Amino acid sequence: MFDWEEKPELNITPLVDVMLVLLAILMVTTPALIYEELIELPKGSKTKVLQKSETIEIRVDKNKIIYIKKDRYNYSNFADNFILLAQKYDKNSPVYIRADKRLSYGDVMYILKTVKEAGFAKVSLVTDG
Repeated sequence: MFDWEEKPELNITPLVDVMLVLLAILMVTTPALIYEELIELPKGSKTKVLQKSETIEIRVDKNKIIYIKKDRYNYSNFADNFILLAQKYDKNSPVYIRADKRLSYGDVMYILKTVKEAGFAKVSLVTDG
């Protein structure tokens, strides 16, 4: 028997589930797509060769003896000596400070301040880790 009074109901829950799965797949795969454009760059001239700037490594032991390459400096007159030494280097050279962990914070900051005042901008404190 067929009831003409009955109204059909559409169940769209499976349709929504399928669409959400497709949307999730699309969202995951889209960032992985690589768009490649072939660009031919013009030939340049090699008139100037850039030099790699020399790095400066400052080592400080627990007795506040400062070493730069093979030279030794006392903590008390390091500022004057470093300013004289800094004239030989490019100011864009990176400076690495390796200080013993038993030194006080103020001692290491004094060395850092001296290097900054000499005109070096790329100064890093090296840690073990």
